[in-house]
Amino acid sequence: MRRMRSLRATITAAATTVAALGLSAVAGTPAQAATPLPAHVFAPYFESWTGESPAALSAQSGAKHLTMAFLQTAAKGSCTAYWNGDTSLPIAQTSFGSDIKTIQGRGGDVIPSFGGYTADTTGTEIADSCTDVDQIAAVYEKVITTYDIPRLDMDIEVDSLDNTAGIDRRNKAIKKVQDWAAANGRKLEISYTLPTTTHGLAAGGLAVLKNAVTNGARVDVANIMTFDYYDNASHDMAADTKTAAQGLYDQLAKLYPSKTAAQLWGMIGVTEMPGVDDFGPAETLSLANAKQVYDWAVAKGINMISFWALQRDNGSCPGGAAADGCSGIAQNTWDFSHIFEPFTSGTTAPSNDFSLTATPAAATVKAGASAVTSVKTAVTSGSAQTLNLTVSGAPAGVTASLSPASVTAGGTSTLTLTTTTAAVNGTYAIVVSGASPSAAHSATYTLTVTGGNGNQCTAAPWASATIYTGGQQVSYKGHTWKAKWWTTGEEPGTTGEWGVWQDLGAC
Repeated sequence: MRRMRSLRATITAAATTVAALGLSAVAGTPAQAATPLPAHVFAPYFESWTGESPAALSAQSGAKHLTMAFLQTAAKGSCTAYWNGDTSLPIAQTSFGSDIKTIQGRGGDVIPSFGGYTADTTGTEIADSCTDVDQIAAVYEKVITTYDIPRLDMDIEVDSLDNTAGIDRRNKAIKKVQDWAAANGRKLEISYTLPTTTHGLAAGGLAVLKNAVTNGARVDVANIMTFDYYDNASHDMAADTKTAAQGLYDQLAKLYPSKTAAQLWGMIGVTEMPGVDDFGPAETLSLANAKQVYDWAVAKGINMISFWALQRDNGSCPGGAAADGCSGIAQNTWDFSHIFEPFTSGTTAPSNDFSLTATPAAATVKAGASAVTSVKTAVTSGSAQTLNLTVSGAPAGVTASLSPASVTAGGTSTLTLTTTTAAVNGTYAIVVSGASPSAAHSATYTLTVTGGNGNQCTAAPWASATIYTGGQQVSYKGHTWKAKWWTTGEEPGTTGEWGVWQDLGAC
């Protein structure tokens, strides 16, 4: 998968102390026994460079498991990995540790992913960057023990598919870590995320798996990216997911001849891209397509459904191109997540759980007026816990407030949505989320705004000659845009999903 480029400081790789089995002793951290993932899991990618909270978005979307993108080195030749190659985000509890623990406490987990488009094209994917197999393995071990996670993902594409030395180092390091995990009684899974054709892996992706077999590295999940085909053809994205997975099944059957049909399907994962993908409208995954993929995945018994990415699961840019923060189609916030959420099975229900509803669940107001609804909670198992309530999805010109913002399960809060005359006419999905230490649930409230003038942007208009730095916002063609890094002269909306401007939606 792709991600935006970030400005990164040049670092000097620290030498890693090699201990038993060629791995590092990570600050004396023991190999704990992480809770295994369910046999069938929905784990969308979370874009970790956005500054958002994975625990908060997990609670809001209903996605209990997340694939965390990405881990890579800060400079080619380094053996030290950081989140997004950002030296301020080391592999440490200070980087997402609290969020990950919160997700795990609610019965979910995360899958840290190494690589991604940017790393794979800049030589900063850890096995491409570092030539010492023991140090690569040490990095993998550090991630496992720091966050106590049961699976690592390797997102290998573009240039990394041609780096045969990196492929071999990676699989040798995986084998070392698997031996270490087995010796310490830890359940550890490895997934490979690879690009695909509509009929299975191309030669480069297949070579990665063949090399794993040669090195004795166990691949638990082969996860194919069922989008961005770039073959200039029109696509039924659900049908193409099925044929791509069948092609992968046939390839796996040859690599692992002793496995049964059920075991082979149980090795397969698919990663979709909600709405319009990078190629354009000819490759659009609709909500109907997503339901077809879900039904097929349940019937086949595949291991994982994912999509790129959680922050795109909203309809704030209908009719647009692929973007970091929206799907490009008309949809409610979290529609794709809610379709795929039931795929996760085999987890234990929280001992202390609750329900959350909005009553009434919809309203129509004229711009300038307010709507009020009751957010009701109830204990469904165990004892009542304190619930923190949040709201997301309110568009420009609409202010959402909860009173109170925290209740004990069984209590009620009042959600007030206050609109201004600048609110844009339309129907919006307002998501109310409740989170306790052991569970998280959400409810959707549908707000329809009429009579608004809608086109009043508060950010300064974009100017081609102005220099903008990361975080600055501008208005352009009725939308608000945020700069991801330094830029000048780049027109918002023309630089694509991984360009400098993030579309924050209509204003």
